[in-house]
Amino acid sequence: MISIAPAHDAPVDWDAWRAPLQQFAQATGLVVSAYDAGGDRTIGPLLASRSAQLLAGSTLWHEAGPGSALERHMVAVVLATNGAAADEDFHGMRVCSLPLTQFGQVYGVLVFGWRSTDFSSPMACERLGKLVGVAGHALWNAIRLEAPVAAARLATFRALLHTLAGALDRQRETIEQLNQVNRTRELFLATVSHEMRTPLSALSMRIDLMLKTLHDLPPALATGLQAMRVHVRQEAGMVDDLIDAARTLTGQLSIARSRVPLGRIVRDAVSTIEVNAHDKAIAFSVAPADFGDRILIAADARRLQQVLWNLLLNAIKFTPAGGAIKVNIHAGPQQVEIEVIDSGQGIAADDLPHVFGAFTLQRHANASGLGLGLYIARRIVELHGGALTVASAGVDRGSTFTIRLPLEAADAA
Repeated sequence: MISIAPAHDAPVDWDAWRAPLQQFAQATGLVVSAYDAGGDRTIGPLLASRSAQLLAGSTLWHEAGPGSALERHMVAVVLATNGAAADEDFHGMRVCSLPLTQFGQVYGVLVFGWRSTDFSSPMACERLGKLVGVAGHALWNAIRLEAPVAAARLATFRALLHTLAGALDRQRETIEQLNQVNRTRELFLATVSHEMRTPLSALSMRIDLMLKTLHDLPPALATGLQAMRVHVRQEAGMVDDLIDAARTLTGQLSIARSRVPLGRIVRDAVSTIEVNAHDKAIAFSVAPADFGDRILIAADARRLQQVLWNLLLNAIKFTPAGGAIKVNIHAGPQQVEIEVIDSGQGIAADDLPHVFGAFTLQRHANASGLGLGLYIARRIVELHGGALTVASAGVDRGSTFTIRLPLEAADAA
């Protein structure tokens, strides 16, 4: 059984919180700060009211100031109790807290408020001013022009902030769950593919051995074994696609380049599909006639042959009997192009953007396999520093797949 524990300790993108909290502070007139799970302030204090902006010039929210000390104490209580609210009064101003949770665990705390719950007095402002180093009369002039924020209104603001925080937390949880699904899928592909390859290889060897050594098999049994061999090879091919896809998804698909004639790669790919084309009476041609023998490329010959084989096999699969397939090779000053052109069923305009997606199957007819061939082919070409593209005039109007390799990956001899 494959399982991956969710990364509950994933780093928090506090920058994503800054704009929503700033908007909340502006809309409510409250001071807002955000603290992480270590008790460090990551955002704030965000100020909106005139009195808060005046206090910003005092020692209230300095690192060693009384306001910062109070906030740190409140945050410590919330973290220690895994989410219990800790609200405080500071010289007539109400300060509130709100835990931030993901997957049931507190990963931060919002501290908000710093507003009087009733009308203040000049004497109270004078005492607060002396404590934090600001003129009492200036503080009184600012506070007396602001309406107090009653407890009921603070409760409403808390509910609004809780809704805002909940939406952002759910977004983070959704992203983490998607990441977990991706990790599980990649591990599944890598593990299951390898587990499937071994028994298929053993089965294929046993069938081949029986067909080669047992010469007196009844015709029906021999036919059945030959059919089994075909199916096993098809299954093995799909497993190989799964392994390549898994390596692509995990960044482990690699190539080993060497300088080889392009003609050798094209010939090897063509030789594997000529029988298929002949069986469907498909006219097959390659230009130039030398298959590009004079073009030397720095490539992984086996992988690039795999790409061409995939493109040619698809062209045969989706080209009706009596159709035509052409392979055109062009060596330009900056790149080498290999075109695979068929007169087959073509690709609808809506399907073109999805041709190279993983697990994408041809929907109109003749679909088989896992839909991974073109996905893997594009990645192989990209690892060579090139590009694989597709064009089609529409359904029943053929398709053209083009491999482009840059100048640094190819030299015209």
